Amino acid sequence: MKKILAIVMLLVLIAISCTTAADGTRKISKTGIGTGIGAAAGAVIGQAIGKDTKGTLIGTAGGAAVGALIGNIFDRQEKELKEKLSGTGVKVERTGEGEIKLVAPENITFDTNSYIVKSQFKGTIESIAATLKAYPDSKIIVSGHTDNTGNDAINNPLSVNRANAVANLLQADGVAGSRITSTGYGSRNPIASNSTVQGRQQNRRVEINIVANQK
Repeated sequence: MKKILAIVMLLVLIAISCTTAADGTRKISKTGIGTGIGAAAGAVIGQAIGKDTKGTLIGTAGGAAVGALIGNIFDRQEKELKEKLSGTGVKVERTGEGEIKLVAPENITFDTNSYIVKSQFKGTIESIAATLKAYPDSKIIVSGHTDNTGNDAINNPLSVNRANAVANLLQADGVAGSRITSTGYGSRNPIASNSTVQGRQQNRRVEINIVANQK
């Protein structure tokens, strides 16, 4: 068993490859992380099913392949989104190996207390939709958020309506409705302090989470 674990750990370390950044420093690649995680998970499953070294190694190889594939797809999708959305005001965040979050602040999406999408933002949604259609093996979660001014009777339906408005435009631009879920959180999930003007501006936002399908 110790030899099996040693082999698995070696494979994981090999899988978590390094890349060279522009400044010459070395860093772990996102795809490598996914490969390593997949290898480790696959090893556990392989051992549990196969009860032997062969099962462990098969599980390791399969898990590494899946992890590498997801990581590579999301690496490319992240790069494409950053290029398309540069200068639009939408922030692209890689929040997990198989997850990307787009954050669109209120000032570029809606007028105050409105859930009618601004005309200039519709082109941005078209760009997002184009990328989502190019990488169809994921689910999309659209969420609306407000600051804590006003009350829940106003904020909750406003956040729901804003999320639905963006989700509907994504679907109108060709993204399959079966991939999209929309929800509103009102003021319940702030990302900054509501005690300042700047913080409240950050909290008034729509997020689009792109999450790899679990198979």
